[in-house]
Amino acid sequence: MTTAQPKDRATAGFTPRPTEPLKHQLLATLAQHRMASTNQLHVLLRPDRSRQSVSERLNDLLGERLVDFVVLPQSHRTRVWYLTPKGARLTRGWPALRGRPPYPVTSATAASLKTPHTLTVLRTHLAFVADARRRGDEHGHLDWTPEVFHSIGDGERVVADAVMHYTLIEGEPRRKLRAFIEVDRATMSSERLAAKLIEYARLWAYEPQPVGRRRQAGGPGWLRWYPVFPRVLFVLTGASRPTMNNRISDLKAMVAHHPLVADLAREVPLAAVVLEDLDECGPTSDVWVPLAGGEPRPWTES
Repeated sequence: MTTAQPKDRATAGFTPRPTEPLKHQLLATLAQHRMASTNQLHVLLRPDRSRQSVSERLNDLLGERLVDFVVLPQSHRTRVWYLTPKGARLTRGWPALRGRPPYPVTSATAASLKTPHTLTVLRTHLAFVADARRRGDEHGHLDWTPEVFHSIGDGERVVADAVMHYTLIEGEPRRKLRAFIEVDRATMSSERLAAKLIEYARLWAYEPQPVGRRRQAGGPGWLRWYPVFPRVLFVLTGASRPTMNNRISDLKAMVAHHPLVADLAREVPLAAVVLEDLDECGPTSDVWVPLAGGEPRPWTES
């Protein structure tokens, strides 16, 4: 495993353009990510400014009834923000969010139920954002889309916790990478977690049936959204290290024993990591376990 990245990495490199009003960016971020804590919004949008500057704009939006918040229990009154119905209506037609299905959180009760998983998914995003800034890559607050649905036929669909878009600047030409992100908090059985690989393998192989006899099939359905099939990355947390290691072993066993998943693994990088390692060392360190076998490596090489 490589050494941890510098602590000041979140303030370097690619950051959202300050020419766009912070209030606008806060609304867009909450529309994209559903919820975020004050500190997460600070790190994501204005790491080079004071946290107070972000809090002030949030309070302005609160006064305009565009956002609301819940307080995390046992957290020194940490606020988690979300859009009100008014805020959701306002942002619905924004160009940066076009095509994004609206899933507004409309009450404090709904926010409380969704908070643990949503904040963990956003925590994963922040690890990639911080690493991109340190490296000078492109990966910003809207390059991570939570809860992405894709059909796999027969009325079924696969739901990714997030789809990530990331541009590696080093070298020519620039590399545009995409990944399906699965965040596991050990709230489901290891078998159910491993079965997610079957869903992605079905998506990879799925070809929609043409409508009408004269139309020809257009190839795999995922080509509608991606030029190449995104890599599949599992991020594990919420359990002891031995438990998470066992869950990674079960993912590797699924690759080894399921024919369709094995076919997927020959064409698409599949990898898993412990979230705490991601936080400590950064995504481009040797912390990702390739599910098809091999030594830990950066996610860009998994």
